[in-house]
Amino acid sequence: MTDSTPGLRFVLKAWAAWPPLPAPDDMALAATQKNLLSVIPNHLKRRLSPLAKTVFCALSQCAGTKSQSPVVFSSTHGELGRSLEMIKLIEAGEEISPTAFSLSVHNAIAGLFSIVYGNTCEITVLASGEDGVGSGFLEALGLLQEGAAEVLLVFYDEPLPDFYPAAPFRLSADSASALVLAIGKDGDGQAMQFKRDGQCGYAGEQPVQLPLLLAFLSGADTSLQITTPRQTWHWQKLASLAEIT
Repeated sequence: MTDSTPGLRFVLKAWAAWPPLPAPDDMALAATQKNLLSVIPNHLKRRLSPLAKTVFCALSQCAGTKSQSPVVFSSTHGELGRSLEMIKLIEAGEEISPTAFSLSVHNAIAGLFSIVYGNTCEITVLASGEDGVGSGFLEALGLLQEGAAEVLLVFYDEPLPDFYPAAPFRLSADSASALVLAIGKDGDGQAMQFKRDGQCGYAGEQPVQLPLLLAFLSGADTSLQITTPRQTWHWQKLASLAEIT
């Protein structure tokens, strides 16, 4: 795709983020989180890390009947904090339980999602790296092109543990966040276009890009560009799928 092509068009049917913007006070935030997580059985809820709770708070606002669609999960670091804790246990000569290990792998949250919602559709888990949020859109739009009516797209990350130096590489954000989008080929919602070009730059990895995407979705701007070391991603809000750009 280049700027001279129409790019890939889709409809943003719904989206949700956690924590919400603007953020309520701590008491209201805790009460809302408890309500959003009430759909999860207690025996699974006990397994959720703080990052997993962030993801499920976003999912429970947006999934609904769309929970039976194909899903693309995208995270730069995943449950890296849990992995570090296991490394510390090994260093201390402690044993690691199989459950702890299974909840630390990159597709752990996706696995919990499939259990909670009974989703047996295709689920893809990306480690987005320098390409950031654009790679998630490419995967999700590819599923639409292959015939899926709707796709859930889930972005999430949390701050890197202090053990890992992030500066000056813009690998980490200040707080955990999750963004869930339900997209389709047509129907009701915000018509959008996505494309890329060969211009290069560096806007940081996915944790730094997520606030940019969230501001675009919630604000009045009709276009967004995010540069990466290999390309620039472009999003544009359209009046309809038939709009000529």
